[in-house]
Amino acid sequence: MAREITPEEKDIAANLLARARAAMQAVEDFDQEQVDRLCRAVAWASGNETAAVRLANMSVDESGMGSREPTRRAKILGILRDALRQKSIGIIEEIPEKQIVKYGKPAGVIASLIPVTSAYVTPASVAIYAVKCKDAVIFCPHPASRKTTFEVVRMMRAALKNAGAPEDLLQCVEKPSIPLSQEIMAICDLTNATGGQAMVRAAYSSGKPAYGVGAGNATMVIDETADIEEAARNTRISKTNDYGSGCSADGNLVVEETIYDRMLAQLQSEGGYLVSPSEKILLRNVFWTADGHRTPDTIARAASVVAAKAGFELPEGKTFLMVEEDKIGKEHLFSTEKLGIVLSIFKYGGGFENALDKVRQIFNTAGKGHSCGIYSFNDDHIHRLALVAPVSRIMVRQPQSRANAGHFTNGMPMTSSMGCGIWGGNITNENIHLKHYMNVTWVSKPLPEDRPSDAELFGEFYNSEIF
Repeated sequence: MAREITPEEKDIAANLLARARAAMQAVEDFDQEQVDRLCRAVAWASGNETAAVRLANMSVDESGMGSREPTRRAKILGILRDALRQKSIGIIEEIPEKQIVKYGKPAGVIASLIPVTSAYVTPASVAIYAVKCKDAVIFCPHPASRKTTFEVVRMMRAALKNAGAPEDLLQCVEKPSIPLSQEIMAICDLTNATGGQAMVRAAYSSGKPAYGVGAGNATMVIDETADIEEAARNTRISKTNDYGSGCSADGNLVVEETIYDRMLAQLQSEGGYLVSPSEKILLRNVFWTADGHRTPDTIARAASVVAAKAGFELPEGKTFLMVEEDKIGKEHLFSTEKLGIVLSIFKYGGGFENALDKVRQIFNTAGKGHSCGIYSFNDDHIHRLALVAPVSRIMVRQPQSRANAGHFTNGMPMTSSMGCGIWGGNITNENIHLKHYMNVTWVSKPLPEDRPSDAELFGEFYNSEIF
């Protein structure tokens, strides 16, 4: 049972909120050009190459999770690109044919819950969008990566100060605790919760509006028309990115039977290691506890580390683990979310409908609402998957872990948080981006009357007998 908040923690939360509101008041007259300049300053402080390398190493040293490669820096650059190309102050959109004009205004003080697996990129991402809207943010770091999150916030605060803005637009809790985070969520105007389900549920029960994310279990369909080399290469990119820690990382492949063996061979040439039946048992026992919970010390770890923990040796050059699977369900854990370097591979035959059936079964087990993808040049297959898959986003012939959150090679909004809709218990299906960080006032002017006749509206039922 969680302890109650202490009087000292209540004072800390109140002080953070007061400072945040004062900072917002200080920038309330900033125009779009001034705000955009602050966005650039914050992004440069956290996203320049030197800073990204240092923060990536700091995050791994502190939490033991993830990769030292600063690959996620691209997300900061992409979010800055998207933010700079949109309006956030004054008139942000006009719809002449409807005589509608929209005005953007700050959302307020945002409580931002930071996951251990994204200790520096998520704060930078949230900060860019928030500053763009003249919001203030109070970051609540994960205890296992609090030093990294505190450091990136410190760097961004210094950038704001140097650019002539109040540094208290961005603040970070120094000694995080569950009661303190709950108090901050309860007194702020909006919560952005990126992380595990317990964190998201706490955000939704705070009594204030909240954007949360659902669990991932990204599943890729690979049909007989796929470019096998492309599919295998992209799978490796997605699965190994930050050691599979992202909720968008490929978790399952559903491969058509006539190309199955070739796909398996190509994945092995990309660095995949196909575990034996006995190694599969060892992997299952180290990856999950006896009651089916993920073991923290295998989340976002290198394949060699996970294999060693499981008790088998990984050949040189192998960077992710592959498990052949034919069973789906909560009791069959390889069909659930991995949050690590393990990839499950399923075979389907007898037509594309059987691939769709496996997709349905997998998402009924875990990950409903998040994402899936397909490697296919058959537009009918793509269309049929889109019609039935219970997910918010489908990536076609793209590395899932990079594409879902927006990339320079697709049109998805850049983000570090992805809503999973009602399927995933979230309020939105969208990538959380600029529009979610502002209030919007709609101004409506009169139009000529647009009122169809009763006959047009009721169609064949007009003047029929009541039934």
